[in-house]
Amino acid sequence: MYQVWKETEISAAHYLRDYGGKCENPHGHNWRVRVYVEADELDGSGMVVDFTVLKKVMEEVGDELDHKDLNSVPPFDSLNPTAENIARWFFERCSQRLTDGRARVSQVRVWETATSCAVYEER
Repeated sequence: MYQVWKETEISAAHYLRDYGGKCENPHGHNWRVRVYVEADELDGSGMVVDFTVLKKVMEEVGDELDHKDLNSVPPFDSLNPTAENIARWFFERCSQRLTDGRARVSQVRVWETATSCAVYEER
């Protein structure tokens, strides 16, 4: 099994509904997102996925959230915009765009701060 990853960063505001703490107030983060892609076999160029392709996919997905109030962006207008939910959303969106049948998204990590990270993977 081969695996690669790439990171991007998005800046966005959010607040947590029904939280009972400071995070119920609007605030922002520079979210760091790492997408892992795996494949059983390499492509004809010897890659899991071209980093340029992965970067483009991540930028397209990230642009949907970057510099936005996450609480006003579907599905986060009704789903709490936690790091966990954002990781799953990023996983699903990137998976929809990487469709060569060989390489697949295996995991997404989202850092809300330098010391707090949520991970989503399907098993």
